[in-house]
Amino acid sequence: MPADSTIAGGPSQDWAARALELRQELNRHNHSYYVLDQPSIPDAEYDRLFQELQALETAHPELLSSDSPTQRVGAAPLPQFDQVRHAIPMLSLGNGFSSEDIEAFDKRVMDGLDTEQSVRYATELKFDGLAISLRYEDGLLVQAATRGDGTTGENVTTNIRTVRAIPLRLHGKNIPTVLEVRGEVLMYKDDFARLNQRQRDAGQKEFANPRNAAAGSLRQLDSRITAQRTLRFFAYGIGVLEGMDMPPSHSALLDWYQALGLPVCKERAVVSGAAGLLEFFAGIGARREKLPYEIDGVVYKVDRLDQQKHLGFVSRAPRFALAHKFPAQEALTVVQGIEVQVGRTGAITPVARLAPVFVGGVTVTNATLHNEDEVRRKDIQIGDTVIVRRAGDVIPEVVAYVPEKRPADASQFVMPTHCPICGSDIVRLEDEAIARCSGGWLKCPAQRKGGLQHFASRRAMDVEGLGEQLVEQLVDRNVVNTPADLYRLGLSALAELDRMAEKSAQNVLDALQKSKDTTLQRFIYALGIRHVGEATAKELARHFGNLDKVLQASEEQLLEVADIGPVVASSIRAFFSDALNVELVEQLRAVGVHWPEHAGSDSQPKPLQGNIFVLTGTLPNMSRDEAAQMIEAAGGKVTGSVSKKTSYVVAGAEAGSKLAKAEELGIRILDEDGLKALCSA
Repeated sequence: MPADSTIAGGPSQDWAARALELRQELNRHNHSYYVLDQPSIPDAEYDRLFQELQALETAHPELLSSDSPTQRVGAAPLPQFDQVRHAIPMLSLGNGFSSEDIEAFDKRVMDGLDTEQSVRYATELKFDGLAISLRYEDGLLVQAATRGDGTTGENVTTNIRTVRAIPLRLHGKNIPTVLEVRGEVLMYKDDFARLNQRQRDAGQKEFANPRNAAAGSLRQLDSRITAQRTLRFFAYGIGVLEGMDMPPSHSALLDWYQALGLPVCKERAVVSGAAGLLEFFAGIGARREKLPYEIDGVVYKVDRLDQQKHLGFVSRAPRFALAHKFPAQEALTVVQGIEVQVGRTGAITPVARLAPVFVGGVTVTNATLHNEDEVRRKDIQIGDTVIVRRAGDVIPEVVAYVPEKRPADASQFVMPTHCPICGSDIVRLEDEAIARCSGGWLKCPAQRKGGLQHFASRRAMDVEGLGEQLVEQLVDRNVVNTPADLYRLGLSALAELDRMAEKSAQNVLDALQKSKDTTLQRFIYALGIRHVGEATAKELARHFGNLDKVLQASEEQLLEVADIGPVVASSIRAFFSDALNVELVEQLRAVGVHWPEHAGSDSQPKPLQGNIFVLTGTLPNMSRDEAAQMIEAAGGKVTGSVSKKTSYVVAGAEAGSKLAKAEELGIRILDEDGLKALCSA
């Protein structure tokens, strides 16, 4: 029932019944999320239900009850933990979802402060973790408690002491008698992936998301389990302070925290007015997927603490702060069917056909289920209501189903035994999770299409204009069967295809001609050898120097290449042992595809041999790919993260956290000119 129709009219008993239904449902979800650490619906769905109840209670105050979720924060603590009563309640924040919401918040603040001047705000990230209060007495950590219901939380001191990011004793000389630090315990994405891999290896249940993993890890009754998991912490607020004066502003508070040795997120700023808030939001949104941790929005707080005090609180949230949430990355929808797709290597991937749902900024109708084992593990059935997740450009996936919404006629997915495209047997090796079509690219059009799209992709042969729709037509009309056939295309054959005119056809032919001049690593990657990605192709090109050596290399010789193990070596050897693949290589050479070759790793040492580079920011005259190619041609290696092993960081405009980390570690920083000089030395 939509919120507006609930308020608009109808018998009062209908309003009361709906309010009771919403309270019961929200309390159930609260219990699942905060107490059991098993979220049952997406945050966006919870927000919608909460707002509906809030609107009902505002329109009909007689419906308000003391046990309503709108009158408290969070949920009751677990009975296994001792309870801690917060001296100052840990309240949650109101939410904004649009620019209009933010402009209205700024106006309310200005009105509350009775000023026409722009208000200065402290802006920071809204982490997807678990809120914690840390109590320090004379600089020593004596207690840690979860938020709980906002008034009473759980004593997790023993577990918090295992979190290495949290200092057991504060640093510096000006230490207060009592300091309660408010912040968030969270788990980084990489640590989350490693934890779930260990869970899989041990045959144990995986965690749904990093927030769920952080909460579950921190609330272990055995702190030794917590110690085995990598948790992080960021401080962002304050409770009790005794023995010294409060800093004048929120930004000064966070600076002070840093001086005390408390972790504070670098992604923060002080901005002016609604325009500054929206600019910060847009900037973080653009970098969100590259952050090492999950966030679901940003937080705005009036910076001056005296102004915060003047503005005060409403019943469950401060008037001086607001959470600006990103569009939902998770949503509920129904699985209408499960089909399989055939990839370029023959991989058979189950795909859920969904009732259309808007999530992550787009309408989603399909979501990957990865493989048959994943379908069974998540127990996804046709007819289920499921949580669908889409983050940035990531392919939508089904996270979990909602047990209470499973219909009686839900049916299980059955993996087909024959390829739906070519009819070949579907086979699955004992040591693999993926089932595959056995037809190969010559027999299976789906594999042929996938292989051609990969061959023409930007990181491979980079044939601009040769996209999915054009490849579909070329294969369906039997015009092209192998990548070599692409270079034999004529203008008339292309121009006759749908949505192709003579000019666009000529553009594709020009792009094909240009692509003939390539590099060995791009060519190897373009061949689509199983298990051979860009990095492996690069190492093969670096080690052997020319393609004939790669074609003739034994498994033992392939194992001498950096980062190549037995599985990859076997796959490469199997590919070049197939006469059809060797014939394809010769055909591509015959139509003019070429690349510079060298003597390989046994040749004269290069100027940057043994040096590791990291690229960050925008260079003035070259792309990152071009810079990376220059470094690798000079013998250097390019990686994505800064560490003590990094030799140089090449920084351009708007360089971010990588530059800051390099400066912190004392790593030499180069600009574009410095890089060119180093490469030509």
